[in-house]
Amino acid sequence: MPSSSRTRSFGAASGPARLALILGPAALLVFSVAALAVGLQIGGAGAERQLLDPGAFVRFAGPLARTLVNLSGGILLGALIFQLWSYSTERREWQLGLDLAAGAAALLTVSAATTLIVTYVDVSGLAFSSSEAFGAGLAQFVTEIELGRLWLQVVLVAAATSVLCFAVRDRRLALLPLIAAGVAMFPLAAQGHAAGASGHSQAVNALLVHLVGAGAWIGGLVSLVLVSRFVDRPRLAVLASRYSSIALFAFIGVAASGVVSGWIRVGSLEALFGTGYGILLLIKTGTLIVLGVFGALQRQFLLRRIDRPGAAGARIFTWFVVLELAVMGIASGIAGALGRSETPVALEPARGSNGLVSPAEWLTGDPLPPELLPSSFLTVWKFDLAWTLVCVFAVGLYLAGVIRLHRRGDKWPIGRTILWVAGMVGLFYATNGALNAYEQVLFSMHMLMHMLLMMMIPLLLVLGAPITLLLRATKKRQDGSWGAREWVMWMVQTPYSKFITHPLVASVIFVGSLWVFYFSGLFRWSMEEHLGHQWMIVHFLISGYLFCLSMIGVDPVPYRFPYALRLVTLFASMGFHAFFGVMIMGSTGLLLADWYGAMGRTWGATPLEDQSAGGGIAWGIGELPTFALALIVAVQWARSDERETKRRDRAADRSGEAELEAYNARLGKIAARDERMGKREG
Repeated sequence: MPSSSRTRSFGAASGPARLALILGPAALLVFSVAALAVGLQIGGAGAERQLLDPGAFVRFAGPLARTLVNLSGGILLGALIFQLWSYSTERREWQLGLDLAAGAAALLTVSAATTLIVTYVDVSGLAFSSSEAFGAGLAQFVTEIELGRLWLQVVLVAAATSVLCFAVRDRRLALLPLIAAGVAMFPLAAQGHAAGASGHSQAVNALLVHLVGAGAWIGGLVSLVLVSRFVDRPRLAVLASRYSSIALFAFIGVAASGVVSGWIRVGSLEALFGTGYGILLLIKTGTLIVLGVFGALQRQFLLRRIDRPGAAGARIFTWFVVLELAVMGIASGIAGALGRSETPVALEPARGSNGLVSPAEWLTGDPLPPELLPSSFLTVWKFDLAWTLVCVFAVGLYLAGVIRLHRRGDKWPIGRTILWVAGMVGLFYATNGALNAYEQVLFSMHMLMHMLLMMMIPLLLVLGAPITLLLRATKKRQDGSWGAREWVMWMVQTPYSKFITHPLVASVIFVGSLWVFYFSGLFRWSMEEHLGHQWMIVHFLISGYLFCLSMIGVDPVPYRFPYALRLVTLFASMGFHAFFGVMIMGSTGLLLADWYGAMGRTWGATPLEDQSAGGGIAWGIGELPTFALALIVAVQWARSDERETKRRDRAADRSGEAELEAYNARLGKIAARDERMGKREG
């Protein structure tokens, strides 16, 4: 082999690659366990309990198993994200990435099952045995107790994900284990905060962001270390650059969610510095800062040196990732200890508290908000970290695309940018502002939130033409991997996408969702369950977006109705909305009477009057965006006619009025023929 090839090799014969593959995962595991042991002592979770102590084995085995759950789940999720974003199906890296995900899913299954059993032993006070009584109690725990059900869900989803990782090798089908891994994260997030406790929804979303971000961070790096032994340096530099982009978003998500989750549980600066939980939180914050420095060094220093000749770049990469994984291990161990330590702010469900709580807090988990006044729309907020990050990332990525086009010398209409940003600002307000604070208490505010999510916000976002911007701003990959451009191109061309973007289907979803949601169990599910509430937001947003896209969208879709038929469709949907609103206004029965009628409000309209106001919102305010859609369709129709006229005029100018002259000549021939026939008859 030529010397130049040896200096650029980072493959199977590379000592630094083998060293990174051995020391990296070992450092992650060893430092996780060590940090967990220290953290349990600092937080007090490792000390003997005064009442119903389960024993030292359970006190340490439970947090250890949970830490393994967090590590394996994170590696599973992160490896799949990194694989689908970075790897080529034509290279060995694709197979290695799936094998890593399969192994992580198997470990998640075993560690989650172990945690389930240890948790039952802990909460029941029974010693582990093979007796019938223990088995019956465990069965009751996983079927009737929420904590047991959540752990059973993790075990089942992890097992299914493991099978999928072994069975799937196609790029598109690899989305299935990724979706399954994401589903497994939700039960883990739901365990981190007591259901029904104050701030439950905010805490669950914050912890979900934390788990996904940490998983993408750790799992991506482990996957990169695994394949580094089997790729050359130029390829490693490319993969490391792609991982760096993922790590940046993960860092932002983990940092933001850590602040929110920590403050919810600490509550004060005094508790932060004066309790074991607060000390652990400070240690974890320190590890996050160190990891942020690692990320900055990676982007500014490491990426430029991986592909340089000589062994220095390989050694730098090896020790860099080993140290980074060691710090990640410390953060994971401290996180495991935090999960078992007593929080300064008690996470006691409202229904299980000994004190008196209001009916609103009993139902929603949050205190009844203050009386709704005009000023409340600006002063009352209920922040949701997950949706805040969605809006921030969406605006940031959109502006980055616009800037890239500008630097390339291309133009992008400023109006589209303004509309996209306005739509995201509207989404941020709907999911974080007064509407989010009052929608569980007042039906009218819920309906206003519904109308914004389904009609006004999608209208603005569609006019921003995000897919067109993405296709123009991103380059096609040439290495067999799929980036944003390739994934979007595939999604818009799938049979499913062609089906749901068909104007008729999109219209049925848009109008039918309104009726099905409010007159089925979905409405109650969205009120009582956190997952249902998140599903409601996503569904209304997507259904409205599809409808607006089929009517006025700039982005490419397989088929759109002619303009006249679009107007007919819009006016028909207005009629359905108006009928729904009038029916709600005139209803003498209360929707979800045991919810909206049991809040214990002493201010504002009665529940039935408030429901009538909600019907008025659906009829009146809800029709304004549809009317705006009709106006936009009419304007697009007129402009289309103008463009067609100009096109014909330009064609006539180029051909010298050839078509008109040919038409006149044909008329002249017909007239001459008629004249000759007349003379013959005469």
